[in-house]
Amino acid sequence: MGYHNILYEVAEGIATITLNRPDRRNAVSPAMIEEIVDALDRADADDAVRVVIFAGAGKVFCAGADLSEGDKTFDYAAQGMASPIRADGGIDYAHPAVRDGAGLLTLRIYRCLKPVVGAVHGAAVGVGVTMLLPMDLRIAAEGTRFGFVFTRRGIVPEGASTWFLPRLVGMGTAADWMLSGRLFPAEEARDKGLVATVTGPEGALAAARAWAAEVVAQTAPVSVALTRQMLWRMAAADHPMAAHRLDSRGVYVRGRQADAREGVTAFLEKRPAVFPDRVSADMPDYFPWWDEPPYS
Repeated sequence: MGYHNILYEVAEGIATITLNRPDRRNAVSPAMIEEIVDALDRADADDAVRVVIFAGAGKVFCAGADLSEGDKTFDYAAQGMASPIRADGGIDYAHPAVRDGAGLLTLRIYRCLKPVVGAVHGAAVGVGVTMLLPMDLRIAAEGTRFGFVFTRRGIVPEGASTWFLPRLVGMGTAADWMLSGRLFPAEEARDKGLVATVTGPEGALAAARAWAAEVVAQTAPVSVALTRQMLWRMAAADHPMAAHRLDSRGVYVRGRQADAREGVTAFLEKRPAVFPDRVSADMPDYFPWWDEPPYS
């Protein structure tokens, strides 16, 4: 698939996905979402990729959805899409046209087997901030502004953000930001737990790459893939026993694989480990342990 709305490059174990519509302040379109999902599929399938970083070209990370169609933005017929309106005037909510595109994006990031880092500058508004929520680390340059502006546009939050955001910052902060729709600075985002750190004006991408380089150099790819999914999926478990069951399977199976032998031997020999197991071939037999719920 050729990309027209993003850039995709892999170097030193890091895949960088750059939102590349700087003339539109990297506004997200359905075509951009399709390209990002394809790029994440490539990254997951490529054992040379250990970490994925998202960045934005130009002056801002992402100013939100592409609203260039004005009040036709939500008019599916005007866009040439099949209508979800049934003959009786009711809405077929299971129709593909009803599905929120931002949610397709965030759910794909959620399923990713590689750590995902957002390097943010300028602005991250609307889908520009909701796409960050299922990422594992968010780093912002000073001067960046964030905003869940949906109530100020007459719509509601998208991107499954009402699931992700309270888990990151708590219900009180999520309600403040989402109900008011106000813009807030990077320092507030850091203090409330949305971003890990605030760098100098040009430092977010460099900081993201430094973190990614440590993951590449020090960790086992299969262990990282499993741990990422364990963290996210146990966030919604109803009892710690679910985590105990999962931990027990993982410790037992991974302890029998080559990575564990290498990790322990390297520790005792005081040398860097060279982990042989690969995500493409060596995931344990209990993976995946969940049933993906259908959209309906």
